[in-house]
Amino acid sequence: MTLPVNFDNVGVDAILADWMRALQDVGVEAVLVLGPNPMGGREEREVLAVHPPRLLTAAEALAASDDFGAGWRDSDAPLVAWQDISKSAFAEGGSRWRRLWLAHGCQTLVRVAFSLPAGRAFECFMFSPRAFADRAEAAALAWSAFNIWPMLRRALAEQRVTLSPRELESLSYAFEGLTARESAARMDCSERTVNYHLSNAMAKLKTDNKLSAVQRACWIGLI
Repeated sequence: MTLPVNFDNVGVDAILADWMRALQDVGVEAVLVLGPNPMGGREEREVLAVHPPRLLTAAEALAASDDFGAGWRDSDAPLVAWQDISKSAFAEGGSRWRRLWLAHGCQTLVRVAFSLPAGRAFECFMFSPRAFADRAEAAALAWSAFNIWPMLRRALAEQRVTLSPRELESLSYAFEGLTARESAARMDCSERTVNYHLSNAMAKLKTDNKLSAVQRACWIGLI
């Protein structure tokens, strides 16, 4: 499959549509991105993007379920999962999200997780209406997700919160463990200026301290 290589200043919808066009060659008809709710608890996650948009209800059902959630991340489960959702959709205790996706003609999913601090993660799901013949097909989808993720993550982050370049730089140095004085030396400005940028970033991220701002910025995908 051929994926675009440059999505600078391109929105999430355009990236997903282009990704979908590439994935159609291998039978994928829907993609979904879940991420942690930065204002919620550890197990809360939300729909960041879904294509086509008509699958939003099914996407929200998956986000609200316990499947592939915190319990999965606390286990030794792999970052890539391949599952035939049709096999358990109507079994006793079968998940609502599986029935919804199956109703839309989706039989198989491949999930790729991108781990974050404090037991959170971004998750990319790719859905196909057919069963895969072997692991090679699932692996090809996983590689496509790894390939596109840096660009998609940046677009998703910019869609959710807009930080100035200096605010983001200040947060990034704080993430590396630098003090305001050390950051000021890197940024060629005063310590007061660094603290000013950090204060603005904290306000935009709705936090009251630097550590929480750094953590929330990670969960959103800014750093």
